[in-house]
Amino acid sequence: MSNKKFNILIVDDNKEFVGRMLGLLDELGPYLQIQTAASYPEARDQIRKNAPDLVILDVRMPGNNGIELLKEIRELKTPCKVIMNTNYTHEYYKKQCIELGASYFLDKTNDFEIVPELVRQLSMQAHENMN
Repeated sequence: MSNKKFNILIVDDNKEFVGRMLGLLDELGPYLQIQTAASYPEARDQIRKNAPDLVILDVRMPGNNGIELLKEIRELKTPCKVIMNTNYTHEYYKKQCIELGASYFLDKTNDFEIVPELVRQLSMQAHENMN
């Protein structure tokens, strides 16, 4: 059995949202390693440095947008999963994000409570793939 932690990067400039998300994810247990980034450049640097297993990504942020960061993640060929979690839930954004390889596109307000279960499922899948 592997001791490797499931590495998550939360990319959002809303400190209150990040705090709430950290609180929810902390309940999943000690097998998660969670970092945060509040801007495009900071997130890009962390993705290159830490190679997260999962990125929880907002569409709007300082320095550029989450869709551009999603493109960059795919160009880097990093195998991480991406959950787009945003208040900008227009079908145009959803279609674009799914086409670019996002695993999920969630409404930040209405789908907030399902994120921990998705994280749990994705971390279990990653653990199974390592064995």
